[in-house]
Amino acid sequence: MTGLHQALAEYLALRRSLGYKLERDGKLLAQFLDWLDEQDKHTITLADTLDWVHLPAEPSTSWLRMRMQAVRGFATYLHTLDPAVEVPPSGLVPGPVPRAVPYLYSDADIVALLAQAEQLSSPLRRATMRTLIGLLAVTGMRLGEVLALDDTDFDPTAGLLLIRHAKFDKSRQIPLHTSTTTALLAYRRTRDQIIGRPVSDALLVSTAGTRLLNYNVGQTFAKLIRRAGLAGQSQARQPRPHDLRHSFAIRTLLRWYRDGGDVAARLPLLSTYLGHVAPANTYWYLHAAPELLAEAAHRLEDAADGGEPR
Repeated sequence: MTGLHQALAEYLALRRSLGYKLERDGKLLAQFLDWLDEQDKHTITLADTLDWVHLPAEPSTSWLRMRMQAVRGFATYLHTLDPAVEVPPSGLVPGPVPRAVPYLYSDADIVALLAQAEQLSSPLRRATMRTLIGLLAVTGMRLGEVLALDDTDFDPTAGLLLIRHAKFDKSRQIPLHTSTTTALLAYRRTRDQIIGRPVSDALLVSTAGTRLLNYNVGQTFAKLIRRAGLAGQSQARQPRPHDLRHSFAIRTLLRWYRDGGDVAARLPLLSTYLGHVAPANTYWYLHAAPELLAEAAHRLEDAADGGEPR
């Protein structure tokens, strides 16, 4: 193992010990070091970084940014050990695409989605998609977290779901409303009646009894969106499963504003529930809905007038 490859192993181990998975960065950086080996280069320079980042010909902006970000992080680490390593300055590739404004589902939207799920051909597929949509809507879980649930992660006695190895390899428990617990128990009975002996450990399964695949769920969800007549801001920004997570967070914040609660004090609770590393990540939702900004503005006006905050 060369010096750079050894340094990469140490860099990845350090970052992963802090909770970062870096699966994509690890692959990209290994490719970068292999390319440097082919060029008989033994350190990182700006010129070499730019040459590699722009491979292959006519790369997309997101491709450039992804590769440059990976090299820049590693080079910054190496520079602390060897000042001769050149750290690419920021701004060499186009900046990130602005974060898409999420589609905010209304109660009527969710009812329409569930109604379309009832029209699917297979009884198990109907039950699975109905339960999946319901879980996303009432818990704010990430789609990947729902798909990764094992049957043993559902504790109906305590009314809890255990989310294991989520983003940044964190685990957490989610308390469930009694109606959600009842719905999951009903799904489990339907599932077991249809497929009999379990084929996988998954809580939600395909018609073959296997764990659901993200791609297949996305395809079915897009079909339900079209059939329900829901439309986003543009063809490129159609409603997604992940937008149910945004909707859950925003509706929770709206409810807190409207009941006169101390939103700042409660925000860490929502952050923990959603599995965010810090409340700062949850603050983004304040910019995602005009209704939230309006409620915040009303509070500021009330405080300025010396009235009771709403």
